[in-house]
Parts: sequence; structure tokens; C-alpha cells
Amino acid sequence: MPVAPAAEPVETQLVARPLWRTILTPRWTGLLVFALAIASVMSVLGVWQLDVYRSKTAAATAGRAAISPVALESLFSIDSGLPAAAVARRVTVTGSWAPAADQLFISDRAHNNQDGFWVITPLLLDQSSTSGSGDPDFMGGTGGSGSGDSAGAGRSAGAVMVVRGWVSSVDDPAAKAPSGRVSLTGAVAASEAQDSSGDAAKGRVLQSLRIPTIVHLVDYRIYDAFVVLTSVDQSTSGTPSTGAVDAPALVSPPSPPTDHAGLRNVAYAFQWWLFAAFTLWMWARVVLDAHRPDPELAAELGAQPEPDPAGEPATEGDRAQEPVEPSGTVSA
Repeated sequence: MPVAPAAEPVETQLVARPLWRTILTPRWTGLLVFALAIASVMSVLGVWQLDVYRSKTAAATAGRAAISPVALESLFSIDSGLPAAAVARRVTVTGSWAPAADQLFISDRAHNNQDGFWVITPLLLDQSSTSGSGDPDFMGGTGGSGSGDSAGAGRSAGAVMVVRGWVSSVDDPAAKAPSGRVSLTGAVAASEAQDSSGDAAKGRVLQSLRIPTIVHLVDYRIYDAFVVLTSVDQSTSGTPSTGAVDAPALVSPPSPPTDHAGLRNVAYAFQWWLFAAFTLWMWARVVLDAHRPDPELAAELGAQPEPDPAGEPATEGDRAQEPVEPSGTVSA
């Protein structure tokens, strides 16, 4: 009898499902919304902790700026470097203006959107301000010049560089060096980072505010800091008096350094943000695990026997038999 043609075996395999379809199922979409809500709350808590740190820092910094002025020599001596705690502190100094030849200018300084110069004038402090402050040659200077009593007096008298204000040019009448005794109030400023050592040989116009450069331009010891002038005691002011029409325009004193209070709150902020990131990572990890095919199910589908031509599953015995070719007729 004729034999039906053999049917091609049907391959049974798992069809890869797109990841986005897994994510859009109600179960995982709901968990995503829940994870985002938790992460949002944690992020807000982190921002709140950072705001707490900023408020504590601002309060501490403002407290330093509100401290009443003190004498400059009470913060640090002329023989010591500028301590960080003294920067931006308001101080009072009393002394006499140095000779006009010692006055300096700092170029490329803006004021009201106009370029100009800062006027730096040394103030020779009273003897009581610098007495007993250490080695006379600590800050450099020319301590070896001169002899006798005049030389000793020159070495013992210290000075502080005062930023008197801003002028449009070095020939501005307001830049005229003052003279006489004065008592003033100002804010302590540190040297700038830019090196201007090469400017010392070019004149008295420098590019940056630096004590290491200025120390070679004067013949007396100077403090390792500047005092940015804010006000002058008019009863003791020299000529020209600060505040007059021909006086330099006052410049803004330096901002006080940040007093980093509440650093523990910064750690708490990062801790909350890490928790938020971990929550989203865990959701993604669980979704990826759910998206992968079940290994046991894949193994079962891969081992399913192929159907035989009659449409019924073939057994292992059937597969082992050799195909039999039909013969024509059967002899009796």
C-alpha cells in the first residue's frame, strides 16, 4: 500500500519576549511606581539634610562676620603667618601713613563695571602694636641697611598694607598718598594666588595682591595680610581724609571663609541618595530576573519528542527502528 510522505518535524522553542512588554505588565508597572515614590521621598530627605548643612554653615559664617572689630595684633603677630581663622575678620589699626614713595597699585581691578586700580598704602603701626613680636627680619625687609638708632627704629617699626580703595588710573587725584596719623577699621585679606614676583622690577604697579612680592619693595617688616579699608576715625585721619571727594572708592571686603558646620548632615544626605539609587536598582534587578526564561521550562520544551507522521507522538522505540521500505507483494 502507498506510504504517506513523512511530515517535517515541528520545532518547539521559547519565543523571546521584549523587555518593555514585561515592564508594562500591571505587576511590574505598579512596583515601578512604588519604587519611584520611595526613591523620591529618600531624595527629598537628602536635599533636606543638605539644606540643614547649608543653613548651619551660613549661620556660623555670618556669626564670624558679625564679631566686633579687634586689634590686628590680637589675632596674630607680625612674625607669624596669616591664620585661616583671621581671614575676613574685622580689625582696627592705628599708626602713620608711610611715605608716598611706598604706595603701590594693583592693576585690572573692576569697580562698577569699569577697570581700574586698587591703591595699596602701607600703614606704619604704633610701636605698641609690634613690640615683642619676634625676629625683626622674619618678613624680609632690608634690616641690614643703615646703622645706629635710626636703623634699629626702622627694624622695630612694623607695617600693614592697607587697601585704601579703587581709582580709575594711577594719576587720579584720589590716588594721592595720605599722610599723618590715622585709626581705621578694615577686614583682613589674604594674598592672592597669582605670582607677581616679576612685577617688582617693573615699577610699583603689580598684577596681584601678594605679600611675598611687596615685602621686597619696602624697608620695614609687614604683616602677612592686607587690611581692606572700611572706615576711618575722622578725628585722627590724615590728609586727604577717607570719605572726601578725592578719596579712592572703597572696595568690598573679602567674604569670610566658609565655616563648615554640620558635616554630619552632608553624610546623611548622601546616605539617603544612595538608598534611593539602591531602591531603583533592586526594582531593575527583579524585573530582569523575571524577564529571563525559566531554565526548567526551557529544558522541558527542548526535550519534547517529535511527532510521528500519523500525528501521534513517537516513542523512543519507534525512533530506534530502521525505516522499512515497502515491498511489492507478499508471497503465500
